[in-house]
Amino acid sequence: MLVLPALFDEANKLRRLTAEVMQRLDGAGIGSVLPDLPGCNESRQPLQAQSLDHWRQCAAAAAAHFSATHVLTLRGGVLTVPPELPGWNYAPVAGRQVLRAMLRARTIAAREAGREETIEALQQTGRSEGVELAGWPLGPGLFAQLENAAPQPESAQVEIDQGAIGGGGLWLRAEPDESPEQADALAAAIVTGLAPA
Repeated sequence: MLVLPALFDEANKLRRLTAEVMQRLDGAGIGSVLPDLPGCNESRQPLQAQSLDHWRQCAAAAAAHFSATHVLTLRGGVLTVPPELPGWNYAPVAGRQVLRAMLRARTIAAREAGREETIEALQQTGRSEGVELAGWPLGPGLFAQLENAAPQPESAQVEIDQGAIGGGGLWLRAEPDESPEQADALAAAIVTGLAPA
């Protein structure tokens, strides 16, 4: 199972859930791998040089390298998924929504620091020269691609929405958190989906 994580700040908030789901899959005899996207986590590549196209190519290369037969994406990870790989998209989100949360966080931080920044001005800067949001330096190419990116309706994956898992989305919490119950439910949905008919 190739696991493609949530993007940016949501990856931090869902880190524990992601690890716990992978542990539960392992306990059910399902191996999984979580690659670092270029520019993220332990990658030495600069984030501002990345694009969604490159991330998709890297995700496809990782799937081939590890002989992944299925994929699990979390939130914005759906924007990097090889569309032909069967699997599941957990609470998928469009790129515009990923950006909106980080843009709002930046305008709030600026206001608290006594500066006035607007989402519209930040969007223009992001498109023309790139912008740093929530500590993530996004280049103009990635910013523009995220604004227009959406989950692909013709993909081979099945959507798992938050209502099927129960409880509130962990990405909505102020700080990273965990929920063993949600990890159980998400892993169970995948194990059930993989069971022979």
